[in-house]
Amino acid sequence: MNEFYKKIFIKQKLMRTVLISLIPIIIFSTYLFGIRVLVLLAAVAATGTITEYLWEKHYGNKASEAVFVTCVLYTLTLPVSTPVWIAISGILFGLFFGKLFFGGFGKNTFNPALVGRIFIYVNFPEPLTNSWNNAASIFPGGFSTYLTDHIDAVSEATPMILYNNTAKLYDIQSLLLGTVPGAIGETAKLLIILAGLYLIYKKVASWEIMTGTIIGFIATNVVFYFFNLPVLNPLHGILMGGFLFGTVFMATDPISAPKTKTGKWIYGIIIGSVTLLIRILSLFNGGMMFAILIGNTFAPIIDYFVKESAARKKNKLEAIS
Repeated sequence: MNEFYKKIFIKQKLMRTVLISLIPIIIFSTYLFGIRVLVLLAAVAATGTITEYLWEKHYGNKASEAVFVTCVLYTLTLPVSTPVWIAISGILFGLFFGKLFFGGFGKNTFNPALVGRIFIYVNFPEPLTNSWNNAASIFPGGFSTYLTDHIDAVSEATPMILYNNTAKLYDIQSLLLGTVPGAIGETAKLLIILAGLYLIYKKVASWEIMTGTIIGFIATNVVFYFFNLPVLNPLHGILMGGFLFGTVFMATDPISAPKTKTGKWIYGIIIGSVTLLIRILSLFNGGMMFAILIGNTFAPIIDYFVKESAARKKNKLEAIS
């Protein structure tokens, strides 16, 4: 069985570490939202894995284990009520136009999970902005309910939509514990924070990008506050929407992020700042996924100028000496 697996996939320890960090979030999300979480995960993972395998086989290559991470991350950004066919169409679009057409693993400019997520967000806005209310009570959660038509009866606004429409806020405890409506994986903030610390400890994710993203968000928030623009206190802003999930798992994607240390700081600050700009100045309730893709666009440029600046400084020092 192991030999058969080796013939199909390139083993990637880094990607396995990311998957391990996601397991508690998947378990908790399944408990809160119900078995439909596993249905969506299975459908997306099967579609994505088979698609990449067939594509790479055509070119005589193996599929990467990174496809599992892409499929899981993509699914966790969806509302649990997302129709399966829409979820499948998103992962297909994300893999083809975010990864495979660029040449496969290691050659993509954009995060493929976010490419797929934005594709369905733009094309199917109504089902992608609905969210099942898992928070009536922490026990027994939604695990005992197989979600079908019942979803429509208990859908409720996410914290971001609720605030934008009514100026009401969920309390910090609910936001941290994840007992609020939202996308499958974005509500469990405490588990996301722990996953981020685990990935930093394992040296899999960049702490510079995570820290830079938070600094960019808070700094922009302070600037907006002094100009009397409608902003939340930074803690609420960070805990609402997909900001933390995107910071830990999406922005730190090593392929689509800068490689230089200085570049990682700049990249993170851009993402954090743009997230708040989109939240305040656009029609979109969130902004993290758009901000990360904008950051992906600038990542190669950032690295180029950082390296050019370092080279110029080195030449000046050599000239002086």
